[in-house]
Amino acid sequence: MAQRLIVVGGDAAGMAAASQARRRRDRADLEIVVFERGHFTSYSACGIPYWISGLVPEPDALVVREPETFRTTYQMDVRMRHEVTAIDVERREVMARDLIGGGEVRERFDELVYATGAVPVRPEWARDDTDGVFGMQTLDDGAALRDWLESDPRPRHAVVVGGGYIGVEMAEALMVRGLKVTLIEQADQPMSTVDADMAELVVDAMTGIGIQTRAGLRVTGLEERNGRVHAVVTAEGPIPADVVVLGLGVRPNTALAEAAGLPLGPTGAIRVDRRMRVPGLPGFWAAGDCVETLHRVSGMPVHIPLGTHANKQGRVAGINIGGGYATFAGVIGTAVTKVCDLEVGRTGLRERDATAAGYEFVSVIAESTSRAGYYPGARPMTVKLIAERPSGRLLGAQIVGWSEAAKRIDTLAVALWNGMTVDEMSALDLGYAPPYAPVWDPVLIAARKAVDALAAVC
Repeated sequence: MAQRLIVVGGDAAGMAAASQARRRRDRADLEIVVFERGHFTSYSACGIPYWISGLVPEPDALVVREPETFRTTYQMDVRMRHEVTAIDVERREVMARDLIGGGEVRERFDELVYATGAVPVRPEWARDDTDGVFGMQTLDDGAALRDWLESDPRPRHAVVVGGGYIGVEMAEALMVRGLKVTLIEQADQPMSTVDADMAELVVDAMTGIGIQTRAGLRVTGLEERNGRVHAVVTAEGPIPADVVVLGLGVRPNTALAEAAGLPLGPTGAIRVDRRMRVPGLPGFWAAGDCVETLHRVSGMPVHIPLGTHANKQGRVAGINIGGGYATFAGVIGTAVTKVCDLEVGRTGLRERDATAAGYEFVSVIAESTSRAGYYPGARPMTVKLIAERPSGRLLGAQIVGWSEAAKRIDTLAVALWNGMTVDEMSALDLGYAPPYAPVWDPVLIAARKAVDALAAVC
């Protein structure tokens, strides 16, 4: 009799796990059932802001594989618009509700992959029945926002609450669509994924394209007219809003797991080992934005929800379910984004992370250009390095620049991943030609400056 694998969640991690398991075990050996409560499988949530702006014309462009592909090519039973409501660990069964046809089903399993992702943080003031307030996590969320933007009367004023990646990207998308946009951040700075001195460059760029940024301001409520949002309420008075987008981050979607008794870690996400197994529960696996993982620099458990991690973790789980052996090596928090033409990259620890982890460190900022200064199109670039004192080991890096900036963070991520010192980095043999870099690449200039700073304090 074939074993049965049930996958809860049909996006990046879940379908990567199911696909890898199928490649190693055929249908006669492993039956695979996937439950997905939404309308899409295997899609790029990171592309939603570009669909909202119109840069990506259709949502289908963001879908990597349709459910029917998994059903026919991969021989899986993919049940769309089915929400798993309970997991019975003792009986090894799941209960799921058909959101279209009604009714519930109960299915047994031998192996289970929990891949429910994350859900947007939604404050109390946004949990009423006011129309025009949107979280932004799934293609269904994007579709709802697109419909609202094209409804009558057309929205003219947008407020984005929260200045992280999704908040900044959505602010730009709404501005591109012609709305007047205000971004509100409760903390002292938007883009808290980088240090304040680097975030200031991002705020300047947002202001330069017409996005009003209000930092240190807390939203306390909404004003509505005829059931539609009309303004957001703050301590400094109401701000007009025909549409509100929540960019307050996400939290791991673990309610179902917690009810079933799966262990949660200090981040509130599910604990897993390096093979993506749930400790103490044979046959249980978890992957994606619902799990915590090890930060390779700080050594601490972290919850960093990114599609890159989700795909890798799902692949690891699927290989192991399929009879192979694979591990997930942890994360260092590498990420990139943009505000119009301004590019932002970061990896490793920020200054406050390094302090919290107990490191003594130096930090330096180096100014350079993306290309040789005399070559047409050369633009400013700012590189920040954080290095352990006195060893010089790289702890973190941030880059903000106008062109060819963001992907330079990958060089720094590789150095960080492999435990290099800034002295070693200063001798890296990087590519040079005037159209692509100065003779001393910005990465090398920053590394040399960090070496000098270490020498000055040691």
